[in-house]
Amino acid sequence: MKVGVIGLGAMGFGAAVNLLKAGHDVVGVEPREAGREAFAKEGGKAVASVSDLPGDREAVIVFVVNAAQAEAVLFGEGGIAPRLAKGAVVLLCSTVAPGAAVAIAKRLGGHGVLMLDSPVSGGVKGATEGSMTVMASGPDAAFAAARPVLDAIARRVWELGAEPGAGSTVKMVNQLLAGVHLAAMGEAFALGVRAGADPQVLYDVISESAGSSWMMKDRGPRLLAGDDAPRSAINIFVKDLGIVLDQARALTFPLPLSAAAHQVFLGVAAGGGGDKDDAFAIRFWQKLAGIPVPGDKKD
Repeated sequence: MKVGVIGLGAMGFGAAVNLLKAGHDVVGVEPREAGREAFAKEGGKAVASVSDLPGDREAVIVFVVNAAQAEAVLFGEGGIAPRLAKGAVVLLCSTVAPGAAVAIAKRLGGHGVLMLDSPVSGGVKGATEGSMTVMASGPDAAFAAARPVLDAIARRVWELGAEPGAGSTVKMVNQLLAGVHLAAMGEAFALGVRAGADPQVLYDVISESAGSSWMMKDRGPRLLAGDDAPRSAINIFVKDLGIVLDQARALTFPLPLSAAAHQVFLGVAAGGGGDKDDAFAIRFWQKLAGIPVPGDKKD
């Protein structure tokens, strides 16, 4: 199958490599030269701009940061949507507001192109192993067209209905929980450090206790090692929890925990840490209280 992957970042790169391994003809789009070179080493081909992506793609996966970027690569100058053949399918894997997914699907339909609202979860590990979870919604024809792609990149595909927006709604709820869990982990570790507990001991005990979470087990080791190279950056949760809160506002629905967590990520970003790994929400408390962060090098 001829597949385009727009965005060879943390998630898109792993998906593109697994598509290659499954025997698909894959062309990636990545403005960073280092990303294109890394994909070439895996045997793939990558171009710097979506305008250079061939229009013969039967499926296009979009792994960009937000809805504005998705609209740009699909419908902007040199965008791929008008160049795709009727019946091609776009898998919108970016986290966007449900309303944005509906609007993008409608615009694609005007070009005779199918869309699967298909945000993903599983992190870099899941993308690399081809074991991501996909929260997908769209018409039966979109599922059928996208099936070879889904089989290559995902362990579990949740089919959430025929209407775009349903997948993004479920992902939104997932991000609410993920963001709150990360902020809570940062708060808990900060309290423990201030009280004199050893961070490694805290992790060892709590990760096997009732206070643990998937996010703690996945992000905790990176925090302890001081490894803040971004797999998923703080700024992603500034955006994603913003989507959560905007949707809640539109529904006149209170989300006090989400709002508090959003302020934590905003605080870290305001202090210059927005491009660091999201395991480091603890830097909010570091700025406030001057506590040492686990893994930081001592002078």
